[in-house]
Amino acid sequence: MNLRAIGCNVQSASVELREQLAFDEPKLARALAELPARYGAEAVILGTCNRVELYLARPEEDAPVHSPLIAEFLSEMHGVPVEAIRTHLYEHADADAVRHLFRVASGLDSVVLGETQIAGQVKEALEAAQKAEAVGPLLNTLFPAALRVSKRVRTETGLTEGHVSVSSAAVDFVREVFETFTDKTVLVIGAGKMGRLTLKHLQELHPARILVTNRNAEKAAAVAADCGGQALPWGQLDEALVQADIVLSTTGAPEPIVPRRRFDEKVRPRRGNRALVIFDMAVPRDFDPRLHDGDRVLVFNVDDLTRVVDQATQRRRSHIPAAEAIIAAEVARFVQDWNRRKDGPVIGQLTAEIDRLREAVLAPLLAKLNGKISAADRDYIEGAFRLFQNRLLHGPIAALQEAAHTGHSTTLREALRKLFGLQG
Repeated sequence: MNLRAIGCNVQSASVELREQLAFDEPKLARALAELPARYGAEAVILGTCNRVELYLARPEEDAPVHSPLIAEFLSEMHGVPVEAIRTHLYEHADADAVRHLFRVASGLDSVVLGETQIAGQVKEALEAAQKAEAVGPLLNTLFPAALRVSKRVRTETGLTEGHVSVSSAAVDFVREVFETFTDKTVLVIGAGKMGRLTLKHLQELHPARILVTNRNAEKAAAVAADCGGQALPWGQLDEALVQADIVLSTTGAPEPIVPRRRFDEKVRPRRGNRALVIFDMAVPRDFDPRLHDGDRVLVFNVDDLTRVVDQATQRRRSHIPAAEAIIAAEVARFVQDWNRRKDGPVIGQLTAEIDRLREAVLAPLLAKLNGKISAADRDYIEGAFRLFQNRLLHGPIAALQEAAHTGHSTTLREALRKLFGLQG
C-alpha cells in the first residue's frame, strides 16, 4: 500500500487559511485532473468547513507523495504562499491514513463529536473524483469501506445519539411538550443567528405558521422571506404572543422586552390553557425568567439548552472506546484484505511456475518409464510430485498470508518475484 492522507483541519489551521485553501467546483475539477497527471496518483479531495484533505495513492514501487509537494501544489492552486501552508499540514501514511479516513467518516474527528453530515461529504468527495476519473483500485476500495465503517459506528454505538447543538436541543424540548406540530404557530422575535439556526430545526417539524417580528421591519421581512413566514409590525408583539405556541427570541435588547407584568396583563389572560414554550436565546435575556411556571409557560434560556448539549456530548464521549475498537478492527481487516488482493497474482504466478517446473521434470520421466510401470505406479509417481509441490509452496504462501496480517508483505512479495523470475 502506498497511501497518503495530507491536509489541514480546525486543529491545525485557522479558519482564514482553510477558507483560502477551499476548493470551489472549478478548482476541484482542475485539481482532480492535475493530481493524477502530475504525480501519477489516484486522488480524492475532501473539503468541508472544518477540513481540506487530499487522499493520494500510488503504485507500491513508486515514491510516496509527501506533504511538501502538496504544500507546493496547494500554493499554486490557490495563490497562497507555500510558507503559510507547509507548517499547517499533517500527513498520515498507509494504515494510519486508512484509520484517519475511517475516523473522519465516523464523526470521531469532527468538531461536533459524532456528527453525521461528514459521511455524506465523504461520499460526495468520492463521487467527484470518480466523475473526474481520478481514482483507481485503492481509493475505489477505501472510500466505500469508510462509509461502511461509518454506518457500523452509527448503528452499533451511541456515538450519534442525542442533539449536541443548542439549536437542535431546542427541538427535544418542544417534542416533550407537544405531540403534534402541524397546528402550531412559531414566533420569531429578532433576527439573531442562533434564532435562525433553531428555526431551521423547528421547520423540520412542519409547523402551521411562522410569524416574525423585529424592531427593524426590513430585517423582519428578510427572515420571513427565508422561512416562508409572515412578518408582523413590532407593535403587534403582544398579539403575536397570544397566537404563538413556540417562541424564539434573540433581540439583543439591553432590557427584557417582555417583563412579567406586561405578559401577565396583556398576554396570559388571552391564551387560555394553551402551553407556550419560549426559547430566550438573547443575552441579556428578552423575557422575565419568572414567567416560567413549569406548566402552561415554559421558558428556556441559552444556559438551559447548553446543559442539555453538555449532557448529550458526555454521553457520546462514553461511546468513543467502542467506536475506536470498531475502527481498529476495520483498519486491520482492510489492510489484510488489500494485501491479500495484492498477493493473489504472485501466488497464482508462483503456483503456475512450480506447475511448469513439475511438468518439465515429470513428463520426460514418465516417457522414459512408459511400458515399464503399471497405471497405478504412474498415478503414484504423479501424486508424489504434486505432494512435493504442495509442500514446497506451503512455506512461501503461509509467509505471505502471515505478512498480510501486519501489512508487511510487500518486501516478501518482491523477493519471491525475484527468486522465481515472476513478472511484476
